[in-house]
Amino acid sequence: ILDDPDLKDIDPTVLKHCHAAAATCILEAGKQKADIAAISTCLEDCKLDKERIEQFCTEYQKNKDALEILLGSIGRSPLHITDVSWRLEYQIKSNQLHKTYQPSYLVTLNVENSDSGSHPDVSFSCTMEQLQDLVGKLKDAAKSLERATQM
Repeated sequence: ILDDPDLKDIDPTVLKHCHAAAATCILEAGKQKADIAAISTCLEDCKLDKERIEQFCTEYQKNKDALEILLGSIGRSPLHITDVSWRLEYQIKSNQLHKTYQPSYLVTLNVENSDSGSHPDVSFSCTMEQLQDLVGKLKDAAKSLERATQM
């Protein structure tokens, strides 16, 4: 889009914001299974002219089936952590044969998605400080959730 000669006079930041807004509109319309009347009304509220609204709706209608298939393949719910495993890794030497003595943790999160069942595990490596920070943030999240459910 940025290389299009018709758009060379438009600020790239404005162009990126317009692209993001159009993509959001298309995705939300597909997610809501909105009909052309609802999309037209929404775009009229955004002060688009009739010609552009008709052009948008025509293109949306042409690609609606493909969009719904794509959105269906993504899934609707976030991953759910079912288990966590970890192990301590102790690096003794670097690849330059210097002694490093760096401990780190290898953490594996077993996850699943209610839409499609099992997913590949999520694995990462972190230092003790990073792991302590993660545990602290998880405790804060648990406390916030506990407070929210007591209201």
